[in-house]
Amino acid sequence: MNLLSIGGSDPSSGAGIQSDIKSFSKFNVYGLTVITGITAQNTKNFGMVEPVSEEILKDQLQSVFSDFKIDGIKIGMVYNSKIIKVIHNQLKKLKIPIIVDPVIKSTTGGTLLEKSSIKDFQKFIIPIATVITPNEYEAKILSNTKTKISNKKMAKKIQEMGSKNVVITGVKSKNNEIIDLVLEKNQSYYISDKKISKINHGSGDIYSASLLFSLVKNRNLKQSLKFAKQSTFDSIKNAKKRGKGNTITNIQKQDSINIELTNAINKFTEIKNIYKTIPECQTNFVYSKEKSKTTKDILGISGRIIKAGKQVLVAGKLEYGGSKHVATALLIMNKKSPHIRSAINLKYQTKIISKITKSKLILSEYDRTKEPENIKLKDSTVAWGIKTAIKNSKKIPDIIFHKGDFGKEPMIIVFGNNPENVLSKISKII
Repeated sequence: MNLLSIGGSDPSSGAGIQSDIKSFSKFNVYGLTVITGITAQNTKNFGMVEPVSEEILKDQLQSVFSDFKIDGIKIGMVYNSKIIKVIHNQLKKLKIPIIVDPVIKSTTGGTLLEKSSIKDFQKFIIPIATVITPNEYEAKILSNTKTKISNKKMAKKIQEMGSKNVVITGVKSKNNEIIDLVLEKNQSYYISDKKISKINHGSGDIYSASLLFSLVKNRNLKQSLKFAKQSTFDSIKNAKKRGKGNTITNIQKQDSINIELTNAINKFTEIKNIYKTIPECQTNFVYSKEKSKTTKDILGISGRIIKAGKQVLVAGKLEYGGSKHVATALLIMNKKSPHIRSAINLKYQTKIISKITKSKLILSEYDRTKEPENIKLKDSTVAWGIKTAIKNSKKIPDIIFHKGDFGKEPMIIVFGNNPENVLSKISKII
């Protein structure tokens, strides 16, 4: 995957193209850059801005596009009308995701978009955006808002200028949460996450870079926004004090296992009527490293996927060792068949069992009422059950279930090579 950042250079590497390159690297993708301007800034102060010429900007863009297949683009600082028009002319016919992060001022106070260029930004940059991600201050300027109106109306005004989707970040802050407003073509909604009261440098760049990466990975917008919000939260949480001023956000090296499982969990929670499959003990979704030896080698939710009415929510963060029972079941299965590295538990329902038997999936079961007493005393029920179900099956099962015991809830566990494979099997049985 090749991702292009078009924006300004920040010598402190806290924001701008330097931040994007760091983010792309952490996502294990190749990052390219086109510089629109040079800034002099650090974690305390903002100095000068010097935009590049139209000629060198155009030559940079043509050099990149003539040699690389670009999968997605992020546009940050554009500074003036000349730069805006060159970018528009070079990008207007592209059919790839373009994220516009409309930086107007830096954290340290510098002006990154000339006031006289705002109309051209509205006319030439907003229409090429797949998603534009202003904060409230930027949204007010871009929507020409003079009086107090709702954030949704501001987002609608920006969308009418041509952006397919508008995300106004930080529209609400309550109960220690930070909330973003999302306006798609036919719907609007909010996405929230925990708030960290910490002044930092670079969180907006990490948000937009993460969003671009996720969209190019073929996730839908809502899934991508959740991924971006989580990445940003983690980067602020892990921010480091590198200079004498604001801390610099620090995005951690992205674990491919974590990325795949996060994507799958987001997709799972959005399956229609999936709340009906959540058992009383709730659900966990796990994914193991290759050659896992213990449950600490298996990524799971340190909490659960829970049912709240007809809504399904993720309560907890992904951690290695975050699951006990589902991870134990996967560990036993993985030792028998190393290519099986993911699993999820679902509520036992006879109609699901009926669909499984009619499908080409291999089903096996074990009887908890026949569990030896010494196994119960050792609290090794899950391991014993999975081993028994494997032994009772002629082939490695895709799905294992039991009908429960006194005080024990019946359960279904779906196994797969990876989280996407697990989701594929779920789609066949619910």
